Amino acid sequence: MNKEEIKNSIVSTIIPALNEEGNIDELCKQFDEMQKKADFKSELVIIDDGSTDNTLQKIKENAKKYNFIRYASHQYNRGLTEALQTGFSTASGEIYVFYPADLQYKPEDIPSLIQPIFDGADLSTGWKQGKYEKRFVSQIYNWVSRKIFNLKVHDLNAVKAFRKEIIKRIFLRKDWHRYLVVLAAAEGFQVEEVKVPLYSRNWGTTKFSFWRIPIGVLDMLAVKFQITFLRKPLLFFGVLGSIMIFLGSLVGLWSIYLKYFQSETQLPLLYLVILLIGIGLGLFMMGFLSEGQAAVKEELGDMRQKIQALLDEQRKNISRD
Repeated sequence: MNKEEIKNSIVSTIIPALNEEGNIDELCKQFDEMQKKADFKSELVIIDDGSTDNTLQKIKENAKKYNFIRYASHQYNRGLTEALQTGFSTASGEIYVFYPADLQYKPEDIPSLIQPIFDGADLSTGWKQGKYEKRFVSQIYNWVSRKIFNLKVHDLNAVKAFRKEIIKRIFLRKDWHRYLVVLAAAEGFQVEEVKVPLYSRNWGTTKFSFWRIPIGVLDMLAVKFQITFLRKPLLFFGVLGSIMIFLGSLVGLWSIYLKYFQSETQLPLLYLVILLIGIGLGLFMMGFLSEGQAAVKEELGDMRQKIQALLDEQRKNISRD
């Protein structure tokens, strides 16, 4: 898409909602005020992620009131990443905006968030401005992320705007929505950052829990492993395997020296030789197996992109007819 096509495309704001009945009416009202002033086409896609209150009913009521609302629902809570995936399949736009339902980010800031996309960027991520809970945890998490992934953005967990093409090129596992910026940058997409005000929650309770911290750290390591070592797994496992075999060889030579020059037999050293060389050969085997898996993954990814391209072409032909 060129810049002119991007400006004429629909912007789909996707909002996962879990037990947010008290925010839906105000959210839709503020979005209506924003889209009336905006110079781009927009739609609001709300995904009820298994709410146990009247969230879904509120969404349906507002969908009757506003013609820009699309919605879908999950029978049970499936998490933010799954809710986003449902939103992607429901949305009709070429530009996606990921926003929460708690009104800590105002719809009035959507135009400034997507402006870098209109200017040529592929993804625009927000940088929270203002006081908020868990600020210290967030700062540490983002600092570690910047160092691990070599990114210049300040905030990985704020609102985002991005081209639809990004979702076609990356695969989001459970809870990996937090690393959308990282995965997009790893695929070569241009990432920009926009300061976005953060407001206090007026209704409802936060969905944050302590267990998100260790889960987030483990996911961070998994993403790092996938976008680096798994691109060339034989190189990673091969280097480790070579080091183990080299150490085993050194210990073996030392054992030979002790036996034939010092008349000492050290059985523990022989066991260590067997262990190190065995581990080294095992790592090489893991490298070869991982290379096969990486090749299959690349083929599946390429196939997914081709299928998506065909589906998009069919949709264009149907719309022309």
